[in-house]
Amino acid sequence: MPVRIQNEDFDIGREVAQLRRDNPQVGAVASFVGVVRDLNDGKTVAEMTLEHYPGMTEKAIEEIIGQAKGRWQVYDALVVHRIGRLAPLDQIVLVVVTSAHRGDAFAACEFIMDYLKTQAPFWKKEKTPDGARWVEARASDDAAAERWQTKD
Repeated sequence: MPVRIQNEDFDIGREVAQLRRDNPQVGAVASFVGVVRDLNDGKTVAEMTLEHYPGMTEKAIEEIIGQAKGRWQVYDALVVHRIGRLAPLDQIVLVVVTSAHRGDAFAACEFIMDYLKTQAPFWKKEKTPDGARWVEARASDDAAAERWQTKD
């Protein structure tokens, strides 16, 4: 379960090929790529800076992947998350999941992304024409993660 936090961009095709390499049982690969938008909450975004808590961030993401592997039949998962200064159109995050079947791959990929948005310790600051601002957590992200809660 590779987890990488990095400043550098990533090559989606290379990352997918590496994750599924040498496993003939893989029948499905699901992925998600997050990209910097030039507009957020009605404001033009010129630049975004992402910060994280080294060590803690990787551990939190590994735990999220572990939860996904416990829920679905997943062979492997990869999360690459960028930090530092990013501009509109830049890639921010890549989530890739391999499985025998698409249903497990899709569900696990969506679960990992929903929990990345709410549980991984990242902080975003946007540069807008009105100045810099920290991006607050969204209620919609919390709602997306809550739907995965199991009812006992």
